[in-house]
Amino acid sequence: MGFYEMLKQIDKSKENIVLTIISGEYTGLKLILSDGEILYKNSNENLWDEIIKNIPANKKSQTLMINNQRVYFEFLRQSYKVVVCGAGHISMSIIKMCKLLDLPVTVIDDRLTFINNAVDAGADKVICEPFENALDNIQGDTGTFFIIVTRGHRYDQECLEKIMHKENAYIGMIGSRLRVKKVLEHLEEKGIPREKLDQVYTPIGLRIGAETPAEIAVSIMAEIIEVKNKKTGLGAYNQELIELILDEKNNIPKALVTIVSRKGSSPRDVGTKMIISKDGTMTGTIGGGCVEADIRQMALSCLDNRKSKLVKVDMTGQEVEDDGMVCGGILEIFVEPIN
Repeated sequence: MGFYEMLKQIDKSKENIVLTIISGEYTGLKLILSDGEILYKNSNENLWDEIIKNIPANKKSQTLMINNQRVYFEFLRQSYKVVVCGAGHISMSIIKMCKLLDLPVTVIDDRLTFINNAVDAGADKVICEPFENALDNIQGDTGTFFIIVTRGHRYDQECLEKIMHKENAYIGMIGSRLRVKKVLEHLEEKGIPREKLDQVYTPIGLRIGAETPAEIAVSIMAEIIEVKNKKTGLGAYNQELIELILDEKNNIPKALVTIVSRKGSSPRDVGTKMIISKDGTMTGTIGGGCVEADIRQMALSCLDNRKSKLVKVDMTGQEVEDDGMVCGGILEIFVEPIN
């Protein structure tokens, strides 16, 4: 199975890392790790053993020099999903926002009428059971955002106690400070460490003075977006890009362009990608302006000689300023033919 075929079917709930050698004798070689297991490599060279030992502990996409060659470690964005405990008015707005943000959402409630409302609002999955029973059958992971917005103190406590034992990306619980304080104290008495309870986002949502159910939902989803996007330096092999590469009907030679490092300010972060086709078509963007014009020519040259290349782009000079770009950073961009 090829590299992109593997990326298409990879389990996004796991920690997936793409390792690419971007300079030196083995430029262009790739390896995919999924929770530490090698899923793909396009060579049998022993060089990977040492490279794997140097995977960055901070889990941010970056380049490192290993054995006189540059290696780009790309931590892939995982899939995210939302689990909402409670199907009241706030939840209806949360569901609609999840749909706008392409976040699959599951809603739990023990009242059939309210569950039907969640279906009408667009929930991807609904569970009409007591909260404790439903949560027993939900597997958390590092991409799961749990939102607790039930109708009462007792149910909040039941949900939080169950969720605290699950892997998660976020746990948020609605309620007044007094109500929240009582719930947390009770769970601490039941043996849940205080430092773990302190990681719960409560009262839930960013402080924007929200009053209506819709405004409260906005504050909750804004907080989730903030938490999600703090995981910086993550690679972006999105579905559209992979589908374009694997499209058998579109057999025009293409080059993949990836920002692998940056210093200073730039319009796009490490991991940003675009595709440049032999006919000059560009899909995606790494920042626009003169940067893309220069990289387009470089990509066409790489396609002609069928060789990958690491390119340095300096956006601090007068030429870039005249082109209207005021970022003033320095990028390293890896250009690789893909078919």
